[in-house]
Amino acid sequence: MHFLNFLNSLDELLYELMSWIIFFPVTLWRTIRRPLATMTYAFEQLQLPEGQQFRATVSPPIMLILAVLIGQVVDIALHGTNPLVKSDKGLASLIDDNTTLLMLRILLFGLFPLILATRYVRRSDFDLDRDTLKAPFYAQCLALAPVALAFTLGTSLLFQPETPQKIFGSVLFGFAVLFLAIVEVRWFSRQLEQSLGRSLLDVGLALIESLVIFFGVGIVIAT
Repeated sequence: MHFLNFLNSLDELLYELMSWIIFFPVTLWRTIRRPLATMTYAFEQLQLPEGQQFRATVSPPIMLILAVLIGQVVDIALHGTNPLVKSDKGLASLIDDNTTLLMLRILLFGLFPLILATRYVRRSDFDLDRDTLKAPFYAQCLALAPVALAFTLGTSLLFQPETPQKIFGSVLFGFAVLFLAIVEVRWFSRQLEQSLGRSLLDVGLALIESLVIFFGVGIVIAT
């Protein structure tokens, strides 16, 4: 009986993993094409029973994780082992394999949806707790997935020797920045029913806080 249960668990796990091959690009395209509607979709899905949520897409946190994972796979293919993995200086010695590096990247990119969601809840009429933070965090994970992928791919291409790859990397990097800024300002303005100027301030403060932590951790680990 235990063995049959184990096989059933493997069956469900395999199907879930394979389904990502279909639903990751579907979710990514939906987010790029209609980002605000996709973020609203995250709110709506969390109102459904747990077993019925995100049936047509990848779960938002998993979506962000997969985006970071794909970016790292491409980075390894282009550059080989990351210098952080090779380094034994200071805290970099803790990053001793690609799995550890992936976990670090997931945590760093996860800061952005967390801080943006926290800012959103604080600007709303709700008290900040685990329940009120969840839906905004899920929505932000969807918005950040294409940004994380474009940012990682763009950064990798910028360090390539060929000029066309550098140009394409710059385009991807620019897309990531513009997409994030425009989507977030519009999202805050629509959801909180406030001016674009106030939304720009909210998003700017949240992104500055996220970037300070993001690059601060990176500098501390690299030195």
